[in-house]
Amino acid sequence: MGMGLDRRGFLRGAAGLSAAGVLVGVGGGGSSASAAERRTATVSALDWMSAVGDATPVQRLSIPGSHDSGARFGGPWVACQNTTVDAQLASGIRFLDVRCRAIDDVFAIHHGAFYQELMFGDVLNACRDFLRAHPSETVLMRVQQEYSEVSAEEFRRIFDIYLDGKGYRSLFRLDGGLPALGEARGRVVLLADADGMPGVRYADPELFDIQDDYMTEPFGKWPKIEAQFRKAVAEPGKLFVNYVSTAALLPPRSNADRLNPQVKSLLEGSEGSGWQGLGIVPMDFPNEFGLAETLIRHNIGGALA
Repeated sequence: MGMGLDRRGFLRGAAGLSAAGVLVGVGGGGSSASAAERRTATVSALDWMSAVGDATPVQRLSIPGSHDSGARFGGPWVACQNTTVDAQLASGIRFLDVRCRAIDDVFAIHHGAFYQELMFGDVLNACRDFLRAHPSETVLMRVQQEYSEVSAEEFRRIFDIYLDGKGYRSLFRLDGGLPALGEARGRVVLLADADGMPGVRYADPELFDIQDDYMTEPFGKWPKIEAQFRKAVAEPGKLFVNYVSTAALLPPRSNADRLNPQVKSLLEGSEGSGWQGLGIVPMDFPNEFGLAETLIRHNIGGALA
């Protein structure tokens, strides 16, 4: 695959974590439990949102995410994940970055030219099965076109086949505004990164503040990641998105091995351990470093035994 300056030619990704138990007590209102009870409630990575109050806006959550969530095949320059979507969800990941090639009335999951042995229906089935088993949770899903160039109308037509022809409409929350958690539990919140789609318009500057400098090498990328964390803490309001992933110079795994430990050290250090409301943090290979659990602890009132 070529490495020109086309965005779709570059590589990005992330993955999940083990479902070990964590202690998170999260306020935010909308829960009948007392604040003290929430602070001491033991929840697992499977159900960590159960400790968050219904009235909490998604903008005030710290959400571990996977970048290029389906990209497991194609070699070191292509693979961004080493766990499946269902394993990512079980590990605590609640943001999926889904890249769809439009072909023959379906969406095939691609990373550039590389088919990832996965269809959009497989991703949706994994989400539906997970949310049925864990109705306290929600999944925020960025959907965009990858390795096809059909019109916005055609992409929407195929998406509608999934909604109504294949029966997935009830899985999605398709409203245009960002919800409180109680409005999203048990459903996939669509973050549409394609014209003409329903759902929340991904990257709308009125709603989002995004750091996604995917062509900066790790030494240059780290200050951008750190600055975005600090901005999310200092200027709450929008939904912050802070991509740890980068495709510059080295394969995604090599860059993750450099950046992910820095993120973990910052968020577990004396200053960063108290930060809350960090937004969505899409990562490459977070399961190798325990980063999903690290981020879960940064929800309101979060603590670890």
